[in-house]
Amino acid sequence: MASDSKGNYIQKPTGDTLQNAKKLLINLFPKQSDCSYVSCYCEENVYKLCQEVINKHSGELQKCFVVFISNPSRTIPLWRQRAGRDEDRLVIWDYHVIFLYHPEPEKCLVYDLDSELPFPTYVHKYVTETFRTDHILKPDYFRYFRVISAAEFLKDFASDRRHMKRPDGTWIKPPPNYPAISTPSNSHNLEEFIQMDTAKGPGQVYNLIQFVQKFYKPAT
Repeated sequence: MASDSKGNYIQKPTGDTLQNAKKLLINLFPKQSDCSYVSCYCEENVYKLCQEVINKHSGELQKCFVVFISNPSRTIPLWRQRAGRDEDRLVIWDYHVIFLYHPEPEKCLVYDLDSELPFPTYVHKYVTETFRTDHILKPDYFRYFRVISAAEFLKDFASDRRHMKRPDGTWIKPPPNYPAISTPSNSHNLEEFIQMDTAKGPGQVYNLIQFVQKFYKPAT
């Protein structure tokens, strides 16, 4: 497990002291309870994580990524989610958003405020527990991943929260208590991030196997 609420570093055990020193990783968010969180607003929760990196660890921002998970049918099964009700904590979301910290080629940490897994969790364990495999799923449930650099996400993302309103204007879920996120040129572009057309939208889109190959490099 990678979570350590008592310090500002995460260390992967090795047998050599010098190697240990080199493998110290900054724990970007030492306490999950201190992170901004509003249920059903995962994209904004991750936006706030990106802002936290800018404020406290700005030199690490280039190693951080935002990942939108969805598919054309907007039905993605994720396990080990706190909102899940069965033993496996399975939820079918229309989309989900997670934060990745990829400081070294063979190390990548996942921060998911909606998961019951440790905060953070190494990417291989997170993928195994949360996505399992597409082989057991019908194609309508395959997961796709739009990966955007944290810097680009902070610069370009905007949401006026319209997707969380009913036709009569009432909220499906109460919104965060801070103003809606906007840019100088845009008040809402959430759909550009959720859609998984590889020919358009920010960042790059991967299937599950491609996503794992990009972020999981076993140590040799």
